[in-house]
Amino acid sequence: MKNHKTIIGLLTLFFAYSSAAQGYDPDKVKPQALARYEDAISLLKDGDTRAAVPVLLDCINIDSNFVDAYLSLAGALGELKQYQRSVSLYEKAKSKDPVYFKVYHLPYSINLAGLGRFEDALVAVSAFLSIPNLSERGIKSAQYRKSTYQFAIQYAQQHPVTDYQFAPVNLGDSVNGPRSEYYPSVTVTDSLLVFTRRTGDQREDFMQSTITNKRFGKAELIDGDINIEPLKGAITVSQDGEWLLFAGNLSGPGLGGYDIYLSQLTPQGWSEPQNLGSSVNTEFWESSPALSPDKRLLYFSSNRPGGYGGRDLYMSVRLPSGRWGQAINMGPKINSAGDELAPFIHADNQTLFYTSDGLPGYGNSDLFVLRKNDKGEWGLPENLGYPINTIENEGSLAVSADGLTAYYASDRSDSRGNLDLYSFQLRPNIRPNRTLYVKGKVVDAKTKQGIPSTVELTDNNSNLVLMKVQTDELGDYLVTLPTGKDYTFTVNRKGYLFYSEVYALSRKEADSTYQKDIQLNPVQLNASFVFNNILFATNSYALPGNGLAELQQLIQILQDNPTLKVEISGHTDNTGNSKDNLTLSANRAKAIVDYLTEKGIESNRLSYKGYGDTQPIADNNTESGRAKNRRTSFTVTGL
Repeated sequence: MKNHKTIIGLLTLFFAYSSAAQGYDPDKVKPQALARYEDAISLLKDGDTRAAVPVLLDCINIDSNFVDAYLSLAGALGELKQYQRSVSLYEKAKSKDPVYFKVYHLPYSINLAGLGRFEDALVAVSAFLSIPNLSERGIKSAQYRKSTYQFAIQYAQQHPVTDYQFAPVNLGDSVNGPRSEYYPSVTVTDSLLVFTRRTGDQREDFMQSTITNKRFGKAELIDGDINIEPLKGAITVSQDGEWLLFAGNLSGPGLGGYDIYLSQLTPQGWSEPQNLGSSVNTEFWESSPALSPDKRLLYFSSNRPGGYGGRDLYMSVRLPSGRWGQAINMGPKINSAGDELAPFIHADNQTLFYTSDGLPGYGNSDLFVLRKNDKGEWGLPENLGYPINTIENEGSLAVSADGLTAYYASDRSDSRGNLDLYSFQLRPNIRPNRTLYVKGKVVDAKTKQGIPSTVELTDNNSNLVLMKVQTDELGDYLVTLPTGKDYTFTVNRKGYLFYSEVYALSRKEADSTYQKDIQLNPVQLNASFVFNNILFATNSYALPGNGLAELQQLIQILQDNPTLKVEISGHTDNTGNSKDNLTLSANRAKAIVDYLTEKGIESNRLSYKGYGDTQPIADNNTESGRAKNRRTSFTVTGL
């Protein structure tokens, strides 16, 4: 039995324990059962856990009092994430000899936690810690598990769930195969799924599946040069489907091992990958790219020196030149002493998901969510909670534009092989903002030719620019609009008057696509523009805060055209006294001029005039008409 006991020692995590067994004597195990047990141990030592399971079952069938066989089978099933069977076997072994079982309270607790029975797990791990003369390693392991169970219990108390059901759905044979699939990413239109597939010991390929009516087409290799190199991994697709960013250890002029690369969609497929350069990449490891919906911000993970742990999250801003700015660490509130990986920025541009094994959680790596506040600053990370997070490692997560459906990789029981891609519905309190999106073309109002322009989305409450999208060379654009707030949507290009429109979405649900083709008028004498978002309160000429986004666009035009002169005009409807209306409209126009001069525009380039109710543009007999007549505008008076 000496060799048998040595093998048992290899299988346990415990290094100092009482051997005063009460009802179980290993020396009395039937020889036939012991021989089969040796076979099972060999399989376990070789890493063939599945093959060891039926052999261990044979041991128990031969000798129903073979407690070590129960314990080893429970451990093997726990490795296979068959937690319920594992727990049942541990409890069977405990019933046969509670004293011999004492040191197995730790793995027993882990499998209880695997079932979500965290309070029972806490009792079990506390029983383990009560054993005298435990090794330092055993104590440290148990105390770590105890802290995770306590976290789980506290989280459940603080986040009571009523009717939410976590029910991941395998994306099916069209997407998943016998190898591992992971790192899912979806376009804002939820029409294309992009992911990574393991196709060899070291080779990973990038795949795509077209989504039609929520059904996934047969996954295919992504076209173009992007799949030539074997050593590549994490991938993300831009919200408009025009860019792919990925991590790769490519041959050629890389800066380190794994760098981040960009490939763009062309008529011939995806272009040859371009290294993002030394502002993003270093001689160290960079991976897990995530691109904001306006393609201005890049989030990624790196193990470069100067961080707060092993791998930290960093951020880089795309400059007007198209180059990427120097990467900035996202700070100690977001990064930990562990590893932060797999960031995903949602289409609302306000919600970021990522994984961490250093923040408080359920064990190993958990998924977390970050949200921006009204000042545009990231808040504190929030654990997504059980059962999305478990005692295992959770991988990358992607969320559809509607904020309802999440995609992630898991090796659940219905996996086609190793990691598969699954979808599930997010719990309401961890969902990002739902979004709708606007797409269209920006053209010259005279020639009708598409023109490259800048499209901005500004939060009317905070006056923060949430998104800033550059159209393509033909003037085509796509921008997401998160619901739940009111926005000013502006389009501008040097040499043209800007376009502006208000989207009041604070009380509207997410909707489908808006098609909005926009004509920009060249800056020329007598060209005029009506402010859509400068809505003065009744009988007031105090400048409303939600109109500042439009005024910022006017400031930009005046700065781009330093000889341009404009008149600010105020207008009212015909309600009330005409003389009072004239005075009120003049004061409102003057308030705008005063704001512009405060922002550095020379006063000799600005004039103002109140027209009262003398220049209606709609019928004053209807409320909608009167609303149109109550307006302020500017007109070009000098070039």
